[in-house]
Amino acid sequence: MIDVLYFAWVRERIGKTKETVETEAETVAGLVKELSERGQRYALAFSDLGSLRVAVDQELLDFDASLKGAREVAFFPPMTGG
Repeated sequence: MIDVLYFAWVRERIGKTKETVETEAETVAGLVKELSERGQRYALAFSDLGSLRVAVDQELLDFDASLKGAREVAFFPPMTGG
């Protein structure tokens, strides 16, 4: 089981801030594939990975990052300074 957090427009598209999922995925990309297959809202949210960032256990990583031992994955748009 892994907690998945959604922020900003990702949250708005999926309609949830957080959920706990059971996954067989070994990488973040594998998790994204599983989530995208859950329906149109998920597919839309994950349709352009170039516009998303991911953190695994609060560490910014790439989509090929391993989920081994991970407890939390967060998806959010790129942050801008200001």
